[in-house]
Amino acid sequence: MMRFERSIALALCALFASPFSWGQQAITPVKPGHGLLGSYSTPAVPESRLSNSARLRGLIQAGKLYLTSQDAIALAIENNIDIESERYNALIAQWNYTRQQAGGPLPGVPSGSSQVGTVQSGQGVSGSQQAAGVSNTGSNNNGGAGSNTQISQIGPVTPTLDPSFTSSEVFSHTSNPQPNLTQSQTVNLLQNTRNYSESYNAGFLTGGKATLSFTNSYLNETAPSDVLNPTNGTALALSFQQNLLYGVGRALNARNITIAKANIGINDLTFKTQVITVVVTVLNNYYSLVADYEDIKAKGQAVAVARRFFEDNKKQVAIGTMAPLDVTTAEAQVATSEQDLVVSETTLEQDQVTLKNLLSRNGLADPVLANVQIIPLDRIDIPEQENLPDFKGALATAMANRADLEANRLNLINTQTSNLGTSNAVLPRAIAFGTIQSQGLSGTPRTVFAGAIPPNVPFTVPPGFEACPASYGPRTICEIPNKYFDGNITTALGQMIRRDFPTESAGAYFGPTLRNRQAVADQGIDQLSLRQIELENERTANQVAVDVSNQLIALRQARIRYQAAVKNRVLEEQLLDAEQKKFALGASTTFNVVTQQRDLAAAQSTEVASLAAYSQARISLDQTLGTTLKTNNVSIDEVQNGQIARPSTLPSNLPAIR
Repeated sequence: MMRFERSIALALCALFASPFSWGQQAITPVKPGHGLLGSYSTPAVPESRLSNSARLRGLIQAGKLYLTSQDAIALAIENNIDIESERYNALIAQWNYTRQQAGGPLPGVPSGSSQVGTVQSGQGVSGSQQAAGVSNTGSNNNGGAGSNTQISQIGPVTPTLDPSFTSSEVFSHTSNPQPNLTQSQTVNLLQNTRNYSESYNAGFLTGGKATLSFTNSYLNETAPSDVLNPTNGTALALSFQQNLLYGVGRALNARNITIAKANIGINDLTFKTQVITVVVTVLNNYYSLVADYEDIKAKGQAVAVARRFFEDNKKQVAIGTMAPLDVTTAEAQVATSEQDLVVSETTLEQDQVTLKNLLSRNGLADPVLANVQIIPLDRIDIPEQENLPDFKGALATAMANRADLEANRLNLINTQTSNLGTSNAVLPRAIAFGTIQSQGLSGTPRTVFAGAIPPNVPFTVPPGFEACPASYGPRTICEIPNKYFDGNITTALGQMIRRDFPTESAGAYFGPTLRNRQAVADQGIDQLSLRQIELENERTANQVAVDVSNQLIALRQARIRYQAAVKNRVLEEQLLDAEQKKFALGASTTFNVVTQQRDLAAAQSTEVASLAAYSQARISLDQTLGTTLKTNNVSIDEVQNGQIARPSTLPSNLPAIR
């Protein structure tokens, strides 16, 4: 019974839990559908994640957001909109790769009207005219027109690599006026047709394509001259085409696929660069906030010192041992110190707003985050000794880890791959093509009156004719069809399969462009652009060496400046203490004490500023060396999923304010 109650309690807790208690759903790659029907299904693109992760609310207690630098990075990775937007680029790159694998250009859509009234050669009146090369303006017969659209681009177009199957069925009823009755023997030729057409097309990376097509045309017409009516005409054809110079080669036709695949890796590097940028921005803002609290602390101490001195002077004036003007000088210093404190407090508020916007998808629009005070839990620690690598080692680290350098290298390779198109485009067009076709024809036989033999001529019946029935009159002959064509659709299919009526054709096309200036110019421009990219990559690599040297020097300088600022602040504290003692003995003036207070406040501000400058120099060095993610224990796999596995826990004793 106890176990059952515990199970019910756990189920209720899960059911009524806040949605923020669940982890974010990771963006998963979208893949094309599988199978025949899957190829025509709309891909499910992941929805935009507009809410913050549960980590943010878990770090807020009593109106304060307690943050370590690692928690700030984790929140930025899970909630930063720039990183979230960049995650979709990986999916776009994958889809671009899938798109390029299909080749191009895309096939056009054949018009159904082009097949209205289409008949096989020798089928009916129109087929006989077509075979004889006669054009009838009343018919609607079309020759074989290409169904693929032409797309202009620089360099050869990759054949469509996704095989396609097309099937069309067209039923038509046509009326064709016949000004010449010799063949049709009717003024209005009525035709009922049913045309069936199926074809399979495939392109190849070699630069060729092949088409296997089957057609069947059924014709029933009102021509008395037809010896077969209705008829079925079938045809099976295999045609091929292969580029020989322009557009030939697997590497050439696969160049867009190769580039798209490389772009997936480039996108990963770009994503890594974006993450590093966000992490660096978050760290700089986080430690700027730490410095703001230190600055407020120093400014608060300056206000307290100025107020004590002012109160002491007021007492001196009250007992008559000091002039009122000295009190005014001390009071002015209090006002100046308070003004400096207000400026530091407003700077803190501004930096908090900036950091909130980096750590949240909603920024200040989130009511939970709008009025929260951020309390940083980490300090800026400067080690006793700076274990910096030498220049040579630091440069080697940068060259090995910088994502932008690797992206530049891949972009150069992509440019070289793309230039295969313009390099090949200078060649003339040469194409080999051929077709193998087999036809069949069958129909219902009819007796067609051919004429009468005069009485003075011997009555003989030529082949293909016979004596007409008595109803036609004496000495008449009629045309009869060859019994080989007597039958239905199966008869025509048998003729086609046996290749009783074969047709073969082969040929070649050669079409050079005279002078060829366009292709040569395009190739020259691409080669010059490639040289510029090579120089730009070299300039970037050289600049990395300069940046590494400058950042090493900047970090050493920041450390020295901080040490000097600390010593100066200590000396200013000692000078102020000495000046106050002299003032108490009457050996100094109010002006000297106030001046020393100002010097101490300036020294404290310089110390805080140099502390922040050291932090920024340390962060910038890691960014220059490409080690930001490693230094801050950031896994790029977790970043891509949008979920940091490490939980955030708060210490037992939380400070109210730094």
